[in-house]
Amino acid sequence: MSNFGDLEIFARVVAAGSMSAAGRELGLSPAVVSKRLRRLEDRLGTRLLQRTTRQIALTEAGQGFYERVVAILAGVEEAEAFVSRRSAHARGTLKISAPTSFGRMHIAPHLAPFMNANEDLSVNLLLSDDLVDIVGEGFDVAIRIAELADSSLVARKLAPVRRVLCAAPDYLDRHGTPRTLEELERHNCLTHQTSDTWRLEGPDGAIGFRPRGNLATNSSEVVREAVLSGLGIALRSTWDVGGDLAAGRLVQVLPDFEGSTNIGIYAIYPSRQFLPVKVRLFIDHFAELFGSVPYWERGAPAVAPRPAMVKGEARAGHRPLGGNGIASNGANGHGRGRAPAAE
Repeated sequence: MSNFGDLEIFARVVAAGSMSAAGRELGLSPAVVSKRLRRLEDRLGTRLLQRTTRQIALTEAGQGFYERVVAILAGVEEAEAFVSRRSAHARGTLKISAPTSFGRMHIAPHLAPFMNANEDLSVNLLLSDDLVDIVGEGFDVAIRIAELADSSLVARKLAPVRRVLCAAPDYLDRHGTPRTLEELERHNCLTHQTSDTWRLEGPDGAIGFRPRGNLATNSSEVVREAVLSGLGIALRSTWDVGGDLAAGRLVQVLPDFEGSTNIGIYAIYPSRQFLPVKVRLFIDHFAELFGSVPYWERGAPAVAPRPAMVKGEARAGHRPLGGNGIASNGANGHGRGRAPAAE
């Protein structure tokens, strides 16, 4: 049987990405960490890690072993909390992944009350718009804004996502306000590179609209700044521009058409029999904070006058979506290895 301490060291090395970083977290020298890992591999009779001068990588056996060790350690943590009657007390380090803009705007500002209520907990928050391997990279929980596919991971919805077509008043003064989707085709539409089709829902159901514009970028934040500066019309989430709509810096256009409602804000975590206390408390904190009507929706957005519907307006340049809501391969903006555009 493996020494339990060796399992903890192995898991920490994988999560930290190096023996020296794991050693600093554990208060051990790199030499001791290396020795303990070799002892574990010798006992198992297989190599768990491929080591180079710059990095480490899990072998195939190491990957399977790591996934099981993480589950064991989580179970032990939960068992200790139960026995010691501290089930409402979070300890250790909570490693979180979140999209860049959403994490900066809606996670980071609300960490203080959560951490003040859990003084024995440290938080490691990593912001990235790339999809992360939650288990392989040692994350406890990830925030994702997506239409979730089937997965071995567990998800809890934290908030709905509402996406609206919007523009700066200055742009509308110069170019006019589109009254139909046909008129929208003649406007400068600002998109993230992964969003070649806007999935809209209107009076006649789901529509796939292909936006055209003069700006190409891989940054959702660049699109946000461009629409605020009056460059064109964009499809943006209200979590991103709710304040700008409420303040009149942006105006909603074509209010009969909004982004697909299948997208939500989720907390994703590995499927485990025992959910660590620190993860449960984190998810509960933000689920209660956001709720079914998130705070960014509670303002009074400025909305352009609602035009009369024009019969047959959903014809040119946009097409009804199929039952799965996907217009074509890649049209949903969820590129492989990359998180959905946070629009």
